[in-house]
Amino acid sequence: MSGAEVIGLISGLISIIGAAKAVYDAAADTKGQPEEFRQVAARLPLVIRLLDSAKAGVPKLNATEQEALETILQSCEDKAESLEKLFRRVIRKDDDKWYERYKKAVVAVTKGKKVESLMGEILKDVQVIMCDKLKEVATSDQVKELGEAIKEMKELPSSLAEETGSVNQTHSGSGDNIAHKGSGSIYAGKAHHNQPTGNVVYGSSSIKYVTKNYNVPQDTNSENQTCLRDLRTTDPREDKKRIQDTKGGILKDSYTWVLENFIFRQWHDDKHSQLLWIRGDPGKGKTMLLCGIIDKLKETASTASASSSCLLSYFFCQATDGRINSATAVLRGLIYLLADQQPALLKHVRKKYDSTGKELFVDTNAWFALSEIFINILQDPSLGITYVIIDALDECVTGLQQLLQFIDRTSPVCPRVKWIVSSRNWPSIEEQLRMSDQKFQLRLELNQDSISTAVSMYIEHKVGELAKRKKYNAKLEYSVREYLSLNADATFLWVALVLKELETIDRRNTLTRVRAIPPGLGPLYERMMAQVSESNNADICKRILAIVAVVKRPVTLRELVSLDDTLHELECPENLSDDVEDLVQTVGQCGSFLTIRDSTVYFVHQSAKDFLLQETISQELFRSGIGEVNHAIFSRSLQLMSMTLQRDVYSLRAPGITIGQVEQPDPDPLALVRYSCLYWVDHLLEYQSREDIINDLRDSGPVHSFLCQCFIYWLEALSLLRSVSEGVVMIQKLEDLLFDSGPDLHDFIHDARRFAISTRSIIEQAPLQVYCSALIFAPEKSIVRKTFEDCIPSWIQTKPKVETYWNATLQVLEGHTRSVTSVAFSRDGKQIVSGSHDATIRLWDAATGKQVLPALKGHIDSVASVAFSTDGRQIVSGSDDKTIRLWDVSTGKQVLPALEGHTTWVTSVAFSADGRQIVSGSDDKTVRLWDAATGKQVLPTLEGHIDRVTSIAFSTDGKQIVSGSRDATIRLWDAATGKQVLPALEGHTTWVTSIAFSTDGKQIVSGSRDDTIRLWDATTGKQVLPVLWGHRSSVTSVAFSTDGKQIVSGSWDKTVRLWDAATGKQVLPALLGHRSLVTSVAFSPDGKQIVSESDDKTVYRWDAATGQLLLPALEGHTGAVTSAAFSRDGKHFPTLHVSDYWLVEGSTKLLWLPTNYRPSCEATWGGIVALGHLSGGLSVLELQQRPKLVT
Repeated sequence: MSGAEVIGLISGLISIIGAAKAVYDAAADTKGQPEEFRQVAARLPLVIRLLDSAKAGVPKLNATEQEALETILQSCEDKAESLEKLFRRVIRKDDDKWYERYKKAVVAVTKGKKVESLMGEILKDVQVIMCDKLKEVATSDQVKELGEAIKEMKELPSSLAEETGSVNQTHSGSGDNIAHKGSGSIYAGKAHHNQPTGNVVYGSSSIKYVTKNYNVPQDTNSENQTCLRDLRTTDPREDKKRIQDTKGGILKDSYTWVLENFIFRQWHDDKHSQLLWIRGDPGKGKTMLLCGIIDKLKETASTASASSSCLLSYFFCQATDGRINSATAVLRGLIYLLADQQPALLKHVRKKYDSTGKELFVDTNAWFALSEIFINILQDPSLGITYVIIDALDECVTGLQQLLQFIDRTSPVCPRVKWIVSSRNWPSIEEQLRMSDQKFQLRLELNQDSISTAVSMYIEHKVGELAKRKKYNAKLEYSVREYLSLNADATFLWVALVLKELETIDRRNTLTRVRAIPPGLGPLYERMMAQVSESNNADICKRILAIVAVVKRPVTLRELVSLDDTLHELECPENLSDDVEDLVQTVGQCGSFLTIRDSTVYFVHQSAKDFLLQETISQELFRSGIGEVNHAIFSRSLQLMSMTLQRDVYSLRAPGITIGQVEQPDPDPLALVRYSCLYWVDHLLEYQSREDIINDLRDSGPVHSFLCQCFIYWLEALSLLRSVSEGVVMIQKLEDLLFDSGPDLHDFIHDARRFAISTRSIIEQAPLQVYCSALIFAPEKSIVRKTFEDCIPSWIQTKPKVETYWNATLQVLEGHTRSVTSVAFSRDGKQIVSGSHDATIRLWDAATGKQVLPALKGHIDSVASVAFSTDGRQIVSGSDDKTIRLWDVSTGKQVLPALEGHTTWVTSVAFSADGRQIVSGSDDKTVRLWDAATGKQVLPTLEGHIDRVTSIAFSTDGKQIVSGSRDATIRLWDAATGKQVLPALEGHTTWVTSIAFSTDGKQIVSGSRDDTIRLWDATTGKQVLPVLWGHRSSVTSVAFSTDGKQIVSGSWDKTVRLWDAATGKQVLPALLGHRSLVTSVAFSPDGKQIVSESDDKTVYRWDAATGQLLLPALEGHTGAVTSAAFSRDGKHFPTLHVSDYWLVEGSTKLLWLPTNYRPSCEATWGGIVALGHLSGGLSVLELQQRPKLVT
């Protein structure tokens, strides 16, 4: 933690407390405000003054003290946010009964904390912050006033009856709970805490860094469990058990040889040896060898003393299972196992998870976030010797190169971590692992004698078991053992497959059959395939093998039997159980290629699947091509879902029940269609026949019919399967596929994508809101709404007036706590970066709207400008703190120390096209050029403007820089020499606020506070078109589309406008939606989307091709609606109210309110609720009092 970061935390805390004070001040003259709030509000200026003073003393603290201070600041920030929320909920400019509001707000916002207890805890935290070294910067009167304030808060009468909840000082996050008595200072540390089990530490002098074990509060336990559940894609312990059981158990004698192997011992005993790579051909027993090593290392870990604790984490890759065949899945499994064993390690996950949720593990940057988390865990000081084991690297289908590079890079920098990996003999793996003195290879082929001995022990044991079961005589047992020993070629898998076949052979035919089995895996697989072809069930066996070979993950017996007409007739559900039993027998006849474990069908080994997909074999298995099997699975999936999916499939009934409250019923109605719900689009994409795709995507065809019948039920099912984001991606894939589809289907899918994107967040939280909030707030002409209008619950009698069509807003991205100042797309259009007055930078996934990383913190004042490098790997930001900072997109870490040189705030920053240089403009009237690799200034400062530089940009070729200024001029500079290329471009009558080059570098666009946009020739400096008029207030931001044909602008008038760059005409009506001035605009690289940021703290995404937003009816207010009430003769219905974005009756959640419908005030009369909005609109809903069920 740097001093700058600590100062940033203090600044953020001041902002929050200042916001709370502003809320109170706005209503301070209103009668009837609670006395306790007046007392608390009176202390806020003192807190702000002390914190402001503390910033000056931070550089005096050493690194340990700064890190300890971080913990207290974060705790104080949490309490300050709760206080501000409490103020916002309770203090209003009306005479309604605040006490009832206050009780509800205390429960909803602060988990029982009263306003005076929150203020008391904040004051105590400030006392801790003002340690000896920081007290020097505060006046004696301030220190005295702080002590008196703490005393007064303790003596203040309780603002609520005791049954409202006890008031205990609790502390969440990382850091000790602080208790302070008398004089002296307080110790702070890093530990989860609440009610210490050891001694609370008191002391003298300054803050000291200590570590204590504390009991984790119950709510923290619950949050940890939720985080673990979201992290888990599999439990490797269960995978290990499944593998061992599938292979008939582990034989100790088959792996003990490796424990005494010279290379293994060298790796194990030498503390400088980090990596052991066990390599060998298929079937040599690598997986079972690792299972044995894991068991041995577990014994070591269990006998280790407390002072030399030992942890073990492992993962088994499996190419045929999409859940466990990627690099991200490997890291998720390893982290899960470590955190489950040592919960304190979960803090490294929670640092990112708490701000992003489950998307942290699945979004575009999941790998980068997980790799950083894993390194932080491996470098945790509490970690002792740790063994990390990864089996079957060759079966890591996605991201293998990333994983190998990670292992190679990480193993040398984590000396307490020892790695074992296994794989086939792939040169690409050897090249990436870069073997060295600290890395060892154990080649199974070079240990033939040891492997042969182990295989012989395996044969001895397994044949002995078989002989007992089949009642072999001694001679027959000896003959079988001898044949296997002579032909095994040190291959466990060959032996296991032969033994599996002998299980089905009568004793009298055993010797004849075993001698007919050829040595070698390849010949054995060929013989197995020949047996399948010659069997009575040849066709059905081949069909099963074909399906299992193309599915995206191992399927259950019930899923498999449902995926093909020959296995089960959907029209005869009463036969399902019998068909599953028949399937079990038929799988046993598939030549030992398949095995069944926990009612799930697997390939016996990856080499078996590889064999079946060889061209010569696949022609026999897929006679009509693999595409036909994919088409059959796709078609069958649509049938299955159409027959199974329905409204409220789990019979939840309550519309507000959250996904965390859902319990899977037994039997599970979705058991047969889980696979189909998640993969039907993937199988559609893998057709090999364009004609089939066109046929299925015609109007009224299979896809269109399914969507019209079941789309909204499918979304509900995806929510129950916790896969709504995957559904959004599937819809996008469908839209991308519509090359020759019918117009009706095209319109439906386009509407479905808008519907899914705009409602994703609430459907993920509460499955049944898809029928409530999602439908009633969709536009009147939405195809999905019109198709499924009958699904809206009957108790919603009067629906709110909504827009007629989807507006141009694709998504609203919320997260910043103060107004947003700058926004930019990455070059590939997949990410959006935003900067804000809250001093943070946030990175968003452009497809899902999810925040990709925790907020990037480092600036200690407002962020004025942000930009992506061309390759999308870095972000540059400029701030009012006079610095420029460079950030790594994958980790969120700062790449270089802050770039310093400007003498006042930085107003604008930009990357050159090659990413090698950064240009910045400042309030100090100068332009500076920086080397992006070193942070050094490249040229002398560029001077010429006579007032603040407001905007800056590079030409695409990097040869020129353009700057706009408060002096109303635009200047063009040579990037190599720093010389001005042309005389100043003049025309604007006041500030130039924004400028941009066209992609070809031939034109410059500028926006100004004179409300106009101007287009300039970059070669001559002449104005190209007449002035572009349209905005009714200052233009704040302008940008060119990539093809240079369009210009987008944002303004103080709250609108976004789109212009034709050739004619200067406005292309669309103004895009309306923001509730405050638009601060920044940008095009996506493909020109199809526009992103805009506003002072209302939101980021909007717009479809550049569509029309205007039609405002809801009941308009007329020209400003924010601040109060709403029904006439006094109306029937008051006090239990109906808005809480945390929900319309709630009593404690029952009924209806979630989207962003544009969240009220600034509300009133109820009977079952009618009126919601007033900041935009000046009013929404009215009428609800039937009972029943409030979704059906």
